[in-house]
Amino acid sequence: MNISKIDLNLLVYLDVLLREKNVTRAANQLNITQPAMSNGLKRLRDLLNDPILVRTSDGMVPTERAKELAPVVRGILLTLEETLQPNKDFEPEHSHRVFRIMASDYAASTLIPALLKKLRAQAPGTSLDIMTPSDVTFHDVENGKVDMAINRFDQLPQSFHQKTIWRDSFACLVNSLNPILGNFNLDTYLKAQHIWVSKTGFGVGVGMDPADVQKLGWVDEALAKFGKQRSISVFTRNYHVAMHLAVETDLIATLPLRAALLYQNDVTMKVLDPPFPIPSIELKMIWSPLLHQDASHIWLRRLITEVADELHL
Repeated sequence: MNISKIDLNLLVYLDVLLREKNVTRAANQLNITQPAMSNGLKRLRDLLNDPILVRTSDGMVPTERAKELAPVVRGILLTLEETLQPNKDFEPEHSHRVFRIMASDYAASTLIPALLKKLRAQAPGTSLDIMTPSDVTFHDVENGKVDMAINRFDQLPQSFHQKTIWRDSFACLVNSLNPILGNFNLDTYLKAQHIWVSKTGFGVGVGMDPADVQKLGWVDEALAKFGKQRSISVFTRNYHVAMHLAVETDLIATLPLRAALLYQNDVTMKVLDPPFPIPSIELKMIWSPLLHQDASHIWLRRLITEVADELHL
C-alpha cells in the first residue's frame, strides 16, 4: 500500500464510523451528506480489503480488523490535532467562551457557586452551561461536546483524562425535632425510616429495588458489611430533594458531608456523624483528550483546582 496515495480524510471517516456504527449519524457528525459518507465507507473497504462494518440484527457491527484499527486511528488523529492546534494563550478577561460542564446536583451545590464567583471576577464575559448527568453520555465527553464532567465515577473509559477534586466523608441530616436525637446510635438508626440518594452517573436511571443492596450504593454496602439493612421510605436522584425531605419529615438523609453542611446554619436541622463507618467518596473531573491541550480548558481546570483547595474542609 502506497501511503502517499491515501486520503487522510478517510482516517477521519473511519474514526467516526467506528464510534457511531451508523453511516447517517457519522455523516451528521462531520456535517457531510449521507451519500458522501457511504462513498467514504466504500473507499475504506476497497483500501483495507475489509467490510469494516457488517449489518446484523443488532445494527452495524465492526469487523475484527476494524476493532484493531480503531484505537490506532484515534491515536493518530489525536496526535495530529494536538500538533496542529494553534498555541494561543487564553485571555480570560477578554473571553466570551461558554464552558459546558456536566455536574451532579451534589457538585453543582457544593463546588459550582464558588467556581462561578471566581469566573465572574476573572473572566466576566464567559458563561457556564451546567448540564445534568441524564443530559450527557460518555460519548459526548469523548467528542468534546461537553468540556468536562464532574461527578463520582465507578468506571471510566481509559482514554479520558481525570483529576480528583476532593474526597468527602458522610453525615446524617435530621430534623432538629426528631426524637432520635436523644439517643442516636446504630440501633435507633436502623429502626428509623430513611431517604436514599443515588450515586448518579451518565444517562437515564432506572427504578430501584430495596432488596438489591449491591445497587443501592455506599451507605447500604457499608451496612451490609455488618449484616445490617436500613428501611428506605423514599428513593430520590436529587440531593436537594433528599435534604428538603429531611427538613419536612422525621426521615434521615445520609449523604456526603459537604452537601449536609449546606444546612449547618439552619436551626431546624442537625448534622450528625453516622453511627457506623462509611468509606469516603471521590469527586472527579474528567475530560476528553481532544481538549487536553486547549488553553482555555487548561485555565478552567486550574481554576477548579484552585477553588477546590480553597473549599478544603
